[in-house]
Amino acid sequence: MGFYRKYILPRATHFACSLKPAMLQRGKVVPLASGRVLEIGIGSGLNLPFYAPGKVEHLWGLDPSRENWALLDGRRAPVDFDFEFLEASAEAIPLDTASADCVLLTYTLCTLPDVPAALEEMRRVLKPGGQLIFCEHGAAPDADVRRWQDRLNPLWRRVSGGCNLNRAVPDLLRQGGFSIQEMAAGYIPGWKPASFNFRGVARPR
Repeated sequence: MGFYRKYILPRATHFACSLKPAMLQRGKVVPLASGRVLEIGIGSGLNLPFYAPGKVEHLWGLDPSRENWALLDGRRAPVDFDFEFLEASAEAIPLDTASADCVLLTYTLCTLPDVPAALEEMRRVLKPGGQLIFCEHGAAPDADVRRWQDRLNPLWRRVSGGCNLNRAVPDLLRQGGFSIQEMAAGYIPGWKPASFNFRGVARPR
């Protein structure tokens, strides 16, 4: 799996995450970010074009895979703010406590190995009054779709770099110590088991 994870998976992930329906969702949430922003799972930098000019002071882009980040090296959209890449996991964020105004999660929660630990870290690095902006796919409300998500998930997780089809995003956020301030949920165009989408804003309780 070493060759697959290093060379094939980053390109497959970039392709899937750059499809039009997902990019349209990114365009709805990324502009909400402001101040000192921590993006969890920056991957190949697909969110960079959507940050609102003049709103971001500094961006930390965290990702455990330098292969993902290197995929588009030199071809990313220019930005008007300071940027720093952090090669690290969400379960051990190398930032000081209360150092970020905003944490951004887009199509990342599905792959985190230890969601409670990662959310605890996000709460730690957020300043008082800071916000978590999220856009994720997850468990569908329809029983038929949910059954397929559960059936396919073990195999899907193996071939997709740890992505889970059936995580209950709102429940995980609440269990992780966040209060959801606003949220929209529904299907976006695409493969049904991976197309139920949640987007919104949450704050630490």
